[in-house]
Amino acid sequence: MFIESFKVESPNVKYTENEIHSVYDYETTEVVHENRNGSYQWVVKPKPLNTISKQSNRHSRPQVRVMLVGWGGNNGSTLTTGVIANKEGISWATKDKVQQANYFGSFTQASSIRVGSYNGEEIYTPFKSLLPMVNPDDVVFGGWDISDMNLGDAMARAKVLYIDLQKQLRPYMEHMVPLPGIYDPDFIAANQGSHANSVTKGTKKEQVDHIIKDMREFKEKNKVDKLVVLWTANTECYSDVVVGLNDTMENLLSSVEKNESEISPSTLYEIAFLRTRFFPGLIELAISKNCFIGGDDFKSGQTKMKSVLVDFLVGAGIKPTSIVSYNHLGNNDGMDLSAPQTFRSKEISKSNVVDDMVASNGTLFEPGEHPDHVVVIKYVPYVGDSKRAMDEYTSEIFMGGKNTIVMHNTCEDSLLAAPIILDLVLLAELSTRIQFKAEGEGKFHSFHPVATILSYLTKASLVPPGTPVVNALSKQRAMLDNILRACVGLAPENNMILE
Repeated sequence: MFIESFKVESPNVKYTENEIHSVYDYETTEVVHENRNGSYQWVVKPKPLNTISKQSNRHSRPQVRVMLVGWGGNNGSTLTTGVIANKEGISWATKDKVQQANYFGSFTQASSIRVGSYNGEEIYTPFKSLLPMVNPDDVVFGGWDISDMNLGDAMARAKVLYIDLQKQLRPYMEHMVPLPGIYDPDFIAANQGSHANSVTKGTKKEQVDHIIKDMREFKEKNKVDKLVVLWTANTECYSDVVVGLNDTMENLLSSVEKNESEISPSTLYEIAFLRTRFFPGLIELAISKNCFIGGDDFKSGQTKMKSVLVDFLVGAGIKPTSIVSYNHLGNNDGMDLSAPQTFRSKEISKSNVVDDMVASNGTLFEPGEHPDHVVVIKYVPYVGDSKRAMDEYTSEIFMGGKNTIVMHNTCEDSLLAAPIILDLVLLAELSTRIQFKAEGEGKFHSFHPVATILSYLTKASLVPPGTPVVNALSKQRAMLDNILRACVGLAPENNMILE
């Protein structure tokens, strides 16, 4: 059964005019290596921590404005068109039917969560009804791009949407023009140079100041206090952490002052608004400013399936020994990734997604052992935004047997990525309104600035120092569900069915 809304009645929850207060018993476990009777043993101990969580602004959802780096690209233009189409209630003709605008693919807007049972039947409610979230129809977009093309023309260039829909959206889009972006040909493929006709000039420090000025003016123009900024531009070439360059906040800021050529455009944006390539110096800067940062690279298609399938195989006691992932696509992202230096960044974010699942099973894998894992991406212009992903998983099974699973996935790349961008925006904003404190603490505080709660949406999850990285999709989703359930005093979903 599906219900649209609900209210929790519990002595642990209090609804006020502006807030929801809940008292939640949080219990985890810790493992210690102790000397017991002359020999060291591993001991698992319960670790209770009574936590009070507080969710603010229950009734007054804030106005949110979003600035996208690469606003005129496929993802930025597709997300903007999708929000406008939903807000205006636009429908259009396909070869099958008259299609209504929707938010399918957004877990905040189109997924459900179990809240209990009624007469032996499971009861589900929309995920977005668990806590008050910003209505995506109310989000206003802006941003930067190295191309001066307006969003109407960018939408046509992307070739993602049906022509009938494009015609209806163009009047809303053609007055939207991105601000000039930061361009450095050393960090993206050479084939992107022909697009770069709207770029900021000056030293790296002057470019950072220009972006800060853009954000300040955007906030003042739209009369809002809360701004979410997100990178959706081209994949840059992989950059290493270099001692003295970007390893600390002090060294990073000094490198910008010195106009060091190794500092990428994404890092300059990051310094301006603390988001994207996460060198230690940037993480330190984000923590010092108490500004949320998330992981790298949207988890939309092939990698999302990988984080499900490898978790299943390892959990079932089956040993993945070879994972080969092949992609070809024809949009601008594919063109950019045809350069070896930019492909390397994507290869790393796609490959690391199985690490924690492999490390979790010492019965299957020896220390340091890892499946052969190969990622290939090719540029095929004809297929456009309709990316093809083909995967082969070879595993060892019972008594030396072999098992091979082959998958073929045709993805509408931007139509999968755009709802994830929306979820990142809405979830990041919601996280700023959740405060909590442990028993004995005096003041409420927010989540750690390194926002682990966003890891469900990114390939390369980012976690606070000393926190394990979890890539298994089911665990990431369970974390999200249970944190939000705690905010309204509901127990974590354990699926024990002991009743």
